Amino acid sequence: MMFNSFSPKQKLVLNWWCKDSPYNLYDAIICDGAVRSGKTLCMSLSFCLWASANFQNSSFALCGKTITSLRRNLVTPMLNLLRNLGYSCEEKISRGYIDISYLDITNRFYLFGGNDESSASKIQGVTLAGVLFDEVALMPRSFVEQALARCSVNGSKFWFNCNPENPYHWFYLEWIKKSKQKNALYLHFLMKDNPSLSKKIIKRYENMYSGAFYDRFILGKWVRPTGLVYPMFDYDKHTFDKDLGFSNYYVSCDYGTVNPTSMGLWGFNNNIWYRIKEFYYNSRVEGSQKTDEEYYQCLEDLVGDLDINAVIVDPSAASFIECIRRHNKFTVIPAQNDVIGGIRKVSEKLKSNQIKINKSCKDSIREFGIYAWEDNTGKDIPKKENDHAMDDIRYFISTVVFDNSCDFFVLNVDR
Repeated sequence: MMFNSFSPKQKLVLNWWCKDSPYNLYDAIICDGAVRSGKTLCMSLSFCLWASANFQNSSFALCGKTITSLRRNLVTPMLNLLRNLGYSCEEKISRGYIDISYLDITNRFYLFGGNDESSASKIQGVTLAGVLFDEVALMPRSFVEQALARCSVNGSKFWFNCNPENPYHWFYLEWIKKSKQKNALYLHFLMKDNPSLSKKIIKRYENMYSGAFYDRFILGKWVRPTGLVYPMFDYDKHTFDKDLGFSNYYVSCDYGTVNPTSMGLWGFNNNIWYRIKEFYYNSRVEGSQKTDEEYYQCLEDLVGDLDINAVIVDPSAASFIECIRRHNKFTVIPAQNDVIGGIRKVSEKLKSNQIKINKSCKDSIREFGIYAWEDNTGKDIPKKENDHAMDDIRYFISTVVFDNSCDFFVLNVDR
């Protein structure tokens, strides 16, 4: 991987630390903004160039939400680029570090995942000359501050990049709003700052999002979602009432005992996923609860004679998952349950018209019209009401449409 050109903002990221730069006395750099805006790769490259130019036999940290996401999003492309530039990169996967050398200069880069509050303990004890946080807004404050506290070597610097979250997020309040106080260079990126993106690709990304997700991922704004979770849902556009001939059937399920249980039967046709029919049972309204075995019979009635690839179930519904497995008829898969990430994915598929709901699915259509964000909170939280069909739809989109592990066919869904 090589670049023919960099944008002015990318060039600033690459050379801000150089001796002849007017910004070289800053202690940190913060890059936020739109998705695909070219901030991550140029920052990781600059981080390694800075380390080689200023240190020898020193330790650094590369931090992501998880080690897996860090390797995928930052480490792999970074190492490919460094090797093309003549660097030697020796990765010790089992030990969690990479030795990066240029000529007679060698430094060690440790990899850390900061996915929860307990992650802070992982980085204790190490002495660092610098740290880079990839998607810092996804990491807990305790982990970030512990990593910063490890940078006690003279000349050490902090490197942050992220996409925006809500405007009450601790990183926005403590670092972006106080960047001058922190002696940090703050750069805001848009897609136009990435010269590798064509106008056609930028337009495609702009068409993928709406509402708060558009403001965050396209405009790079730190905004809070308000109102309906899926304001882009349009009854005329997103419903159907004809049998189009389907394949690759799945069932998604949000399981409840006191709360409602919602199941949806899905089929595929011409790059669109159709919710063909659904089962929805509210024990509070009906006046009686169903057992796992009774819900299993409802699942069989929903499926009929169709050959189902898998049943995607609420991962907390352990007893129902075990009930399905015990009958040995359907493959059952615990659903991916990242709420905000899942909502974003459903929003993308609604925007691209790749989800259709049968007009007979009254509860799904009802919930799309009233499923809303919590008010007066500093976090992105949808209200825990009118959300059961919404949850089972989110499980399906996150686990099947966006996750290649369920079935080989899914690899072709977005092509």
